[in-house]
Amino acid sequence: MNVIQTLKERGFVEATTHETELVEHFDAPGRTCYIGFDPTASSLHVGSLVPIMALAHMQRHGHHPIALVGGGTGLVGDPSGKTEMRQILTEDLVNANAEALKAQLGRFISFRNDQALLANNAEWLTSLGYIPFLRDIGRHFSVNRMIKAESYRLRIESEEGLSFIEFNYMLLQAYDFLVLYDKHACRLQMGGSDQWGNIVAGIDLIRRMRQQPAFGLTFPLITTSSGAKMGKTAAGAVWLDPLRTSAYDYYQYWVNTDDRDVARFLALFTFLPLDEVNAVSGLQGADINSAKAVLAFEATRVAHGDQEALKVHEAAQSMFGQRAIPETLLPSSTIPRSGAGAGLHDAPCITVSAAELGQGIAAFKLFHLAGLAQTSSAARRLIEQGGGSCNGRRVQNWDQLVGPADFQEGQLLLRAGKKKHCIVKLTQ
Repeated sequence: MNVIQTLKERGFVEATTHETELVEHFDAPGRTCYIGFDPTASSLHVGSLVPIMALAHMQRHGHHPIALVGGGTGLVGDPSGKTEMRQILTEDLVNANAEALKAQLGRFISFRNDQALLANNAEWLTSLGYIPFLRDIGRHFSVNRMIKAESYRLRIESEEGLSFIEFNYMLLQAYDFLVLYDKHACRLQMGGSDQWGNIVAGIDLIRRMRQQPAFGLTFPLITTSSGAKMGKTAAGAVWLDPLRTSAYDYYQYWVNTDDRDVARFLALFTFLPLDEVNAVSGLQGADINSAKAVLAFEATRVAHGDQEALKVHEAAQSMFGQRAIPETLLPSSTIPRSGAGAGLHDAPCITVSAAELGQGIAAFKLFHLAGLAQTSSAARRLIEQGGGSCNGRRVQNWDQLVGPADFQEGQLLLRAGKKKHCIVKLTQ
């Protein structure tokens, strides 16, 4: 199947330019496309997964994806989707973040044997001559058209307004597209819906300067059925960097998906066949919970690898009970089906020394220490409301002592409600 059709069927496409010509262009193998990634942080997060997965689908269909790290444009800041000016980053920080993003993208896309390209637009943007750029590139842009773009219009209407440095961003992104066209015959730029104006500007620049067609494709803003933005939790962003969001917490993010979102997220964030995914729609009860486990396992496997996915799946099975996944449910998944072999080795944990524990420590203090409550007062309320348990037994009183006798083989399991838990390990 044509990759553009695959992306549409799986829910990746909000809008395209020249759709008929775009599909025809990708009927031939080895076509090139690109997506830009903003290096304002040292890690991407779940909100970046749609463009990352789109590049991965491109590669799986035999095409050549380019992941463009904005080492140059990151020094300016994209006003798209923002109501205030972004913080200006130093060149050293942008370069450090760009290097970190390269490693993360490599888990989704293979860069071996030139199957894909990692590029950094600092290579050509930081050496631009200002006067030649204005003469050769700037003359093709109409200010009247630029200020009608939604990204600029929103900033102009905001209290802070639009700075001159940000006003240049559209020209720089359009120039990126032109450079990648010249160097790699790249004719498709993809991005979020807020990038539509910038993408169209690049298409127009290629048409004006090279008299050749180019294409654009934008992704919808993905939200949960409750209206929440993807990748946001009460604890903050869900990062792809395991040092920021552990593989276990990443798995738990997906396993807690709203029932209404399971089929949609399986289509977007796994590579499971679409006919299997469509069969999930309408499932309820234990069956939809099994589908959530598959979603969590497959999403974690893509982002963190097979071994990490197995480890955290086993840890979750220990915490919440073993679940046999029916062989007929999403059969292409490699998730363990029997529920056997579960262990606690990858669950969140803290250590307490024998000296700290003494003859016992008040339960509310231990729950706070374990990070299951933000304050000691919150820990007391949690226990008073019946939400705290130790080794599967409800903690009756907030000042109940937890002592050495409560540890089994040097550890005990604390739970706060149904979804938060921590293993406490006793050290000498």
